[in-house]
Amino acid sequence: MTTSTASPASAVPLSALPTLDSTALFAAGREVRIRHSGEEYRLRLTSNNKLILTK
Repeated sequence: MTTSTASPASAVPLSALPTLDSTALFAAGREVRIRHSGEEYRLRLTSNNKLILTK
């Protein structure tokens, strides 16, 4: 028996995925809030130009 570890999203070519430019996300500042399934997350742009997602 073989099992597949690929998720359905991995079958989508990268070129078909929506792309958001980080300059648009962070136009108003270095942090944005993201709501997902009733939870709120923070996406921050660090001083080293890295992204950090926290709950």
